[in-house]
Amino acid sequence: MLSLTCKAAIKAVIFLGSRLATGERSSLREVAAYIGENEHTVGKMLQKLAKAGLICSAKGPTGGFYLTPKQADQRVVRIVEAIDGRDIFNNCGLGLSKCSDAHPCPFHERYKPIRDQFRQLCESHRVRDLYEEVNSGLAYLAG
Repeated sequence: MLSLTCKAAIKAVIFLGSRLATGERSSLREVAAYIGENEHTVGKMLQKLAKAGLICSAKGPTGGFYLTPKQADQRVVRIVEAIDGRDIFNNCGLGLSKCSDAHPCPFHERYKPIRDQFRQLCESHRVRDLYEEVNSGLAYLAG
């Protein structure tokens, strides 16, 4: 359902959020290493997130990527929409362009509720909800 880039973006934002309390900023190399992704891909993705206002970026010796408290309260759906677009929650499970309620694919009736539940999950959870679970040890990102 989500692209690999979108999954990496969510992990990166959760990682940046996990450092909010300490005020640490993270380099591109550090983010890429922690989430286990290619630096080039992560660099483009972080630029896109910063341009959309979902994360912050600062240059210089004390620069890096980071989140503000307001950004930590954003809904995960904003990250998904910034990377994969809004249509991700309307697309066919088989990738067919003409799939609809009136013209369903073989998966349509089974996939649509799952896709809708996933959209609700993304709309109901804030970035803070996810990184707090990581910080408390209830969930993990690495590995």
